[in-house]
Amino acid sequence: MIRIKRAYEPPSPEDGRRILIDRLWPRGVRKEEARIDEWRKELAPSDQLRRWFGHEPAKFPEFRERYRKELLRQRDSLAALAIEAERSVVTLVYAAKDSEHCNATVLKELLEESIQ
Repeated sequence: MIRIKRAYEPPSPEDGRRILIDRLWPRGVRKEEARIDEWRKELAPSDQLRRWFGHEPAKFPEFRERYRKELLRQRDSLAALAIEAERSVVTLVYAAKDSEHCNATVLKELLEESIQ
């Protein structure tokens, strides 16, 4: 099972394994409080793509397409994460304010497609 959760929300036992999927550590979040099990920077959008997107909802369809292409270059990491999510709960942790238009929703969608 794959869940997504903002880094600013408190961790909970239901989160299972918490994996940070942003290239930058979330501002103002202490590592002890975040309880991140793993930081997978290679699954984050590239700096160039992240800056271009700027969390503008109007750009999200294009961001989604470009980010999926970037993720497909990380096939081994994606496969390992998909296998882990089939066996237990994995929570993709991100910092963006907009949970509908962020990298976590795209990555979750791609992982769920590979599991089915």
